[in-house]
Amino acid sequence: MKLTIKKDLLLDALNKVSKAISTKNLIPVLAGIKFELKKKRLTLTASDNDITIQTSIDCSSEEDFVVESEGSIIIQGKYILDIVRKLPDKYINIEVIDELKIRIYTENSEFNLNGISESEYPNIGLEESKKKVNIKSGIFKGIVNQTAFAASNEESKPVLTGINFNIVGDILECNSTDSYRLARKVVKLDKESEENYNIVIPSHNILEFSKILDNDEEEIELHIFNNKILFKTGNLKFESRLINGTYPNTSNLLPDESFLIVSTNLNDFYDVIDRVSILTSDKEKNIVTLETNGNTLILKSSSLEIGRVEEKMPIHKNTDEDIKISFSAKYMMEALKSFSTETVDIHFVGEIKPILIKSSEDETLTQLVLPIRTY
Repeated sequence: MKLTIKKDLLLDALNKVSKAISTKNLIPVLAGIKFELKKKRLTLTASDNDITIQTSIDCSSEEDFVVESEGSIIIQGKYILDIVRKLPDKYINIEVIDELKIRIYTENSEFNLNGISESEYPNIGLEESKKKVNIKSGIFKGIVNQTAFAASNEESKPVLTGINFNIVGDILECNSTDSYRLARKVVKLDKESEENYNIVIPSHNILEFSKILDNDEEEIELHIFNNKILFKTGNLKFESRLINGTYPNTSNLLPDESFLIVSTNLNDFYDVIDRVSILTSDKEKNIVTLETNGNTLILKSSSLEIGRVEEKMPIHKNTDEDIKISFSAKYMMEALKSFSTETVDIHFVGEIKPILIKSSEDETLTQLVLPIRTY
């Protein structure tokens, strides 16, 4: 195998696939990136058994890359990425000598690495399903950004560490919850799905995939199997395992009606909570208390060791009812951050009932935060 390739093209591909390299992997070959070179295409593959990423670079002109001889080799991922990133040249030469020795060189630099035979690499199929679901890249990234943060980090409840994708007809409903909050996003697909799906994708994996999406207008194909999902877009394939288990029916958590709806400016409300939470002593719970008095919202927090704070802001209410309720400032702020609207509506059902956050400007998104008892 021997080629000359534009550094920027190679670095972009390496940055994508390197997200699937694990330093903790027990199988040494999985710390490497598989290079496969054919006439006009260089394909890179990396996997840690949890996710697999494959991307290819097509040679559209000799300015991109020149192939002198075809072949394949596994190159240690960490080193090839560092070498390519730090070389100052516009073009990089890669040559395999004696089947397992790799020479990476430019006009003034030369690196010699030990490679691994491709025969030692696990057989990765990255198969596609005949029935696929299509979604725009920009919409998909929006879904992930608005839901992934609410997934659990507790491995004792594996199913809650993922995002639930529920596809029925042309409706995709995504839920994530850690039992203390819930994020729900509902989007209408351009085309009806041939089958209904109810799957749970590890939130960490889906976040990694959304980070390497760079064109919001590109279509993503979802190929769903019993135990895995393949995302395909352009020259990129990303496969993730699915989490086994039944996702809880989160619709039961959403109250049907509320006795009080408070409407307020999103940024102002976020900033007030941010300031009030400065004096909370427990950074995990960072409890703040909210109460309404007429058309004034009062937010307070106090700590015996630090002191107390109180802020007021004007609001609109749908009734004359008032409420006093406490919640985690961290959870509320993360829920608010998922909205890109100017205003939000806070729905109160009772002092010990879940708080719903919605916006009349975007009815596809619902956030729920459980209150905290302070007595």
